[in-house]
Amino acid sequence: MSSAKPHRKLPIDGFVIAIVVTAVIGSVLPASGPAIPVVTHGVTVLIFILFFLYGVRLEPRETLDGLKNWKLQGAILASTFVVFPLIGLAMRGLVPWAIPSTLYVGMLWICLVPSTVQSSINFTSIAHGNVAGAIVAATTSNLLGTFLTPLLALFLMSTSGGLKIQPSSFLDVIIQLLLPFVLGQLSRRWTADFVHKHHKQLKYVDQGSIILVVYSAFSEGMHEHMWSLVSPSSMAVLTLICLALLFFMLWLTWAGAGWLSFGRDDRIAIQFCGTKKSLATGLPMATVLFAGQPVGLIVLPLMIFHLAQLIACGVLAGRYARQWEAMP
Repeated sequence: MSSAKPHRKLPIDGFVIAIVVTAVIGSVLPASGPAIPVVTHGVTVLIFILFFLYGVRLEPRETLDGLKNWKLQGAILASTFVVFPLIGLAMRGLVPWAIPSTLYVGMLWICLVPSTVQSSINFTSIAHGNVAGAIVAATTSNLLGTFLTPLLALFLMSTSGGLKIQPSSFLDVIIQLLLPFVLGQLSRRWTADFVHKHHKQLKYVDQGSIILVVYSAFSEGMHEHMWSLVSPSSMAVLTLICLALLFFMLWLTWAGAGWLSFGRDDRIAIQFCGTKKSLATGLPMATVLFAGQPVGLIVLPLMIFHLAQLIACGVLAGRYARQWEAMP
């Protein structure tokens, strides 16, 4: 599949701009009065639908078949769920001299969420990498992340992050995330064809859900005086830390894959899948898991990281594509 003609359009589109604009709107015009419960219940319903669709789209049989390449899949999953969390724990040393503890929680959250699906596959395809391996890795990461990310958050964020996660939050995770995901998997016999046939239209359901989650998080953050807790200098330092984390992981996954004797196609898949962090999964999860906490501050670093990873990986994918085209 790595020799197939790639889809050249990079996934840096209006959706990213819409997320940034929505965050600004939520900060300037937060929900108030009777609009608050409407937004809150709307987020709950859309998150349920979102994870139901995730369950329908994932093909467990193909994922299990792809896991036979255990070395490739193990390297990607280790990057996502072992190396990233360890780096997140190490960044605790940045508090308080570089960033306040509230923003460190958001940096740690970046390190716990699963990989992206669509952009990981798209970038790997553009770069002429191992697309089949990327498809399996991205879907497996999200499948495992549904279970692993809340567990990692429980053990790491309540100890190192200083964030108190209520036991009731895990019941919310089960009801709002795991239940619709399982229902989606069980319903595939009846729903998979419909979802596949209407994937372009349903894309707007996904994106609309994320946009409403962003609005809700930043709207709630304004009621909690979120921006009074983040100075311009803290924002600048936070952005630099996000960039440093991204570029370190881009280097480590490429170099580490070389040390492990992976070929070019596999190294590209490891780099693009092992460094991505999913905004589409991380935002809804944070909304459910950290109910009652400053969700806007927690997801702010993830939004910065997400935008940076799209730009950086877009540049890398273009470079790899030119190198591939120049090969004899």
